[in-house]
Amino acid sequence: MVEDIEFRYGLPAEGANDIMFRAGAFVADHVSPVNETQIQPNGVDLTAEQIAEPIDAGRIATDGKTIADRQELAPTEVTGDRETFYLAPGAYVVRYGETVHIPDGHVGFIYPRSSLLRNGAMLYTAVWDAGYEGQGAGLLSVYSDLEIDRGARIGQLVLARAGHETTYDGSYQGEAAN
Repeated sequence: MVEDIEFRYGLPAEGANDIMFRAGAFVADHVSPVNETQIQPNGVDLTAEQIAEPIDAGRIATDGKTIADRQELAPTEVTGDRETFYLAPGAYVVRYGETVHIPDGHVGFIYPRSSLLRNGAMLYTAVWDAGYEGQGAGLLSVYSDLEIDRGARIGQLVLARAGHETTYDGSYQGEAAN
């Protein structure tokens, strides 16, 4: 029975009894740049590189999409090497400082770091398909005033084993900060 499921859904036979989520060291091999402080037991922390506000309406249609124009925020305070963004409650798009490659046979998920949640903010992301490579972005919802430094760890990328028939070849492939 398990063999039938594995064959039907493209799962590797050895994957039936393996661990679903990969170790942080494995994930780190698919993230660049990464330093030792970012590697966690079950993933890699991603950092805030750019923060922007949507400035007009986007559109999700049956025949395509239009992404809203964004205004990149400048850090409100610069002290030495530290650049700090002061964010009022609202919705922001945050671009990560790392390039991620989702390897074949895997799917990526990004979860918010608990310190972000404890400070009244939430990071929302989509599923990252096998074959995707780029910096990526997430929706940062801020519910009370918040300060975030450029380079602060805000989310954790985890990789899970996944069966699939194709790999990602969409419009966000290779996206990077401008």
